[in-house]
Amino acid sequence: MTLSRRALLAAPLAAGTTALLPQGLLAAVAAKSSPLPALDDWTQVRRQFRLTADYRHFAGFFIVSHPTPVRDSIDAFRAALDENPFFTVERGMFESEEHNLQMAVCKDIAAYLGGKPGEIALTPNTTTSLALVYLGLPLKAGDEVLVTTHDHYAQHESIRLATERSGASVRRITLFDDAASATVDGILTRIRAGIRPATRVLGLTWVHSASGIRLPVREIAKVVAEANRERSDADRVLLVVDGVHGIGAVDETIAEMGADYFCAGTHKWMFAPRGTGIVWAPAANWARLRPTIPSFSSLEVYQAWEQGRAPSGPNSADRVSPGGFLAYEHQWAMGAAFRMHQAMGRARVAARVAELNTRIKQGLKKMPKVKQHTPMDAALSAGICCFEVEGMKPADVVKALLARKIIASTSPYAVTYARLSAGLMNTPEEVDEALAAVRALG
Repeated sequence: MTLSRRALLAAPLAAGTTALLPQGLLAAVAAKSSPLPALDDWTQVRRQFRLTADYRHFAGFFIVSHPTPVRDSIDAFRAALDENPFFTVERGMFESEEHNLQMAVCKDIAAYLGGKPGEIALTPNTTTSLALVYLGLPLKAGDEVLVTTHDHYAQHESIRLATERSGASVRRITLFDDAASATVDGILTRIRAGIRPATRVLGLTWVHSASGIRLPVREIAKVVAEANRERSDADRVLLVVDGVHGIGAVDETIAEMGADYFCAGTHKWMFAPRGTGIVWAPAANWARLRPTIPSFSSLEVYQAWEQGRAPSGPNSADRVSPGGFLAYEHQWAMGAAFRMHQAMGRARVAARVAELNTRIKQGLKKMPKVKQHTPMDAALSAGICCFEVEGMKPADVVKALLARKIIASTSPYAVTYARLSAGLMNTPEEVDEALAAVRALG
């Protein structure tokens, strides 16, 4: 993106509109936003959320309350849009790459992921991210997509839609018989045995919302690399990861994890605005995809349309980012969430999430009428704790906890469990309150 569409930016600026240019807009947003507070104290972090004190919130992983830095950023962008929507969108979306607001967001995201801004497509959520990847892959009859029985509806359905259109097949494998007793070696053994000559894609979920288990993606990526060693580039297995419950909860340099495509909504553990998400992939893997939705983020695609020709060069992340008008104040405010996480420190955040959820698991383990389904091993879990209470349906467990002002959830799968999930908005004392409420059910 080097020039505005229709060369609008070549026109003289009206008096008083200079502040609406992206560089001026970013400065104005920063001026209207509160300075990022010192986030080295968990009490101060908790104060960033407007969660009602009437309840103890243990379902923050479902959809997050916007913290103060994100709210401020949304409000400031919204004010600019309301004051002058045409100039704000036209200049924020279609000026030079240096001042493009989507690119500014991608820079903040890349700093957290450990990748490059041009490797990131911006999406509304995990579901869209997965669909853009699976429907964009050049699958054909005879190809196979390998996925697990443990994945969410969004991944399974994206694969179904993609394979129905392409004529490729899909096969599901089970990685473990019991999540709580699963081992890294056992998971790797089943994946290694599951990959066949026809397999072209392996779809996995980093942290399962069904059981709370966290898959060893780096080790799995090595198994995939082994399978690809004797394959041509056209026949290699591509690793697609649904990472929504790992990003923001686990200390991992995602761009170095080994995934070929990493898909995630960012309105959960990352605290980004509701309705935001990403796909990360290296340039070589973006080149494999075919865009599904027209993009407003690629100047080359727009110019090709103007000139009546096909876009030149390989496909890229910006060509996959869905176009159409969006809730721009939410998309542009994504950067505030990633900067907040950078300020808190990825390793420190992950340690806090592990500390709180280990406390949950240890407490549940002591209850004779409770069965845990999330591994105790911190290396195989993250921020979701799944369990059953003897003699009670999971939905009834959640209702009973709600009556005690504890917000829990159930896993939306054919086999469902009750879930408690502690995040940065929780305290050890709140964890103990939740455990006491579960104990009272027995």
